Amino acid sequence: MPESDDAFRDAFFALHHGLPRQGPGSDATTRRLLGLAGPLGQRPRVLDLGCGPGRAALLLAAEAGAEVTAVDLHRPFLDELRRAGDARGLAGRIRTVHADMGDPPFPDGSFDLVWAEGSAYAIGFDTALRRWRRLLAPGGALVLTECEWTCAEPSTSARAFWDGHYPLRTTAANTAAAVGAGYHVAGVLRQPESDWQEYYGPLGDRAAAVDPRTASEAAAAVLEATRAEIAMRRDHGREYGYTGYALRPADPRWPVRPETDADVPAVYAVNAAAFPTRDEAELVDALRRDSRAWLPGLSRVAEAPDGSVAAYALLTRCLVGGEPALALAPCATAPQHRRQGAGSAVIRAVLDAARIRGERLVVVLGHPEYYRRFGFGPASRLGVRPGFEVPDEAMMAVVLDGSADPPRGTITYPEAFGV
Repeated sequence: MPESDDAFRDAFFALHHGLPRQGPGSDATTRRLLGLAGPLGQRPRVLDLGCGPGRAALLLAAEAGAEVTAVDLHRPFLDELRRAGDARGLAGRIRTVHADMGDPPFPDGSFDLVWAEGSAYAIGFDTALRRWRRLLAPGGALVLTECEWTCAEPSTSARAFWDGHYPLRTTAANTAAAVGAGYHVAGVLRQPESDWQEYYGPLGDRAAAVDPRTASEAAAAVLEATRAEIAMRRDHGREYGYTGYALRPADPRWPVRPETDADVPAVYAVNAAAFPTRDEAELVDALRRDSRAWLPGLSRVAEAPDGSVAAYALLTRCLVGGEPALALAPCATAPQHRRQGAGSAVIRAVLDAARIRGERLVVVLGHPEYYRRFGFGPASRLGVRPGFEVPDEAMMAVVLDGSADPPRGTITYPEAFGV
């Protein structure tokens, strides 16, 4: 690294040293991301990559009972984390490792949870997805956050700023990257504006206290870049933000693909066999004829090893409060493939396909214990309700893009549903 780059790096770390956070975040967001990751066992093995001074590592060790391996290239951060862990009685739960998160020195399958809150940008989202997957034990999860566009048309100023620093993508594009790398999305969380304030508030106060006229050339450059970044957020914060992703490797036993014309008879047969009557099989055919309801690519089949259709899931267009949403129904698994993961694989895949399309909300009427594993919760908590009487817990919804403002109101189903 050239001397000037060394000086800039040293000035950067000097400005950031001792701050409560090294990027947008909060303990509340860490807890919510941990919830999205799903069950991890009694004493999960967690790898925190790019841990910084370890705010997340400390919480994961204290509240999830995790054994945390915390990795960073900046030794003072690791020293700070060790001191904080000792002070909180967590020394036996946190191990610090001075290493490059782009090439973690650990065997395959070593961790139940790989965590990267605000750090994946250092090597790039796609590189992180590719290099870290091998570290996950069976059933493990990857949680990482990524800065991305949160509007359809970013301003010229915002795009110019980020294109010069770290080109951003949308939630749909990052979901496509995750699916392409062999994951399914267990959950998405759009981080609130308060997470940015937790970072920029203390950082801005410190930067404001430094007189650039008396600072070194490198320190002055760091101050200028920091103030420009904070000003960009102030003026264009509605255009971009951090999104958290909880990812799990897709089940390789059940490849999932879009339905083709050749699958139509098999799809009918699977639905007819899965339910007491042929009503659901006839419903799929009726929806297929409804151009307003049927969406190409959102009728998905899971293949058995012999290439036959093992399971099926369908999303069609509905309205919630007059805004576009999706209805999940029917979902069916061939009797000989039940309780083997085929049904779960096809539902996860069709939800991922909807995320890639940029869809926002999915509703489903079904068993809460089953659909909770896909991120569904009571629709009423989101202000979503059916136009007919059902138990509150049976009408569920999931926000696909993690936003705080999904469609709300009464569900209008396609005509074929007859409700």
